[in-house]
Amino acid sequence: MAVSECGRGSGGEAMCPHRLVLEHVTSRWGVLVLIRLLERSYRFSELRRAVGGVSEKMLAQTLQTLERDGLVHRDAKPVIPPRVDYSLTGLGREAAEQVRDLARWTEKRMDDVQRARAAYDTARRRAEQG
Repeated sequence: MAVSECGRGSGGEAMCPHRLVLEHVTSRWGVLVLIRLLERSYRFSELRRAVGGVSEKMLAQTLQTLERDGLVHRDAKPVIPPRVDYSLTGLGREAAEQVRDLARWTEKRMDDVQRARAAYDTARRRAEQG
């Protein structure tokens, strides 16, 4: 089933499992976590600093969601103090590479986006004034 066809007209959008995974992968923190984990494995606090701006609660929720989806591996070592490392699974690496490519595209094309925004805003202001 194509993404655009899932639940079309039936109100079943919430029943599309691939849409839910897409939301997880492309969420604000999901994108940043996946891209960071492409570099290497991280401990929780290291990852939080590397991502920047994410609360402990949101990072924990994001990691748990990505782990449940099979994208992130959580490795808890039985030492004192406890040590937990997060890394990508094979599936997670594949998703992260796709997300990274999209992020690179947005960086590369940002000037074009800003020109389009400015043109839109100008046209909108003119339409509202006249």
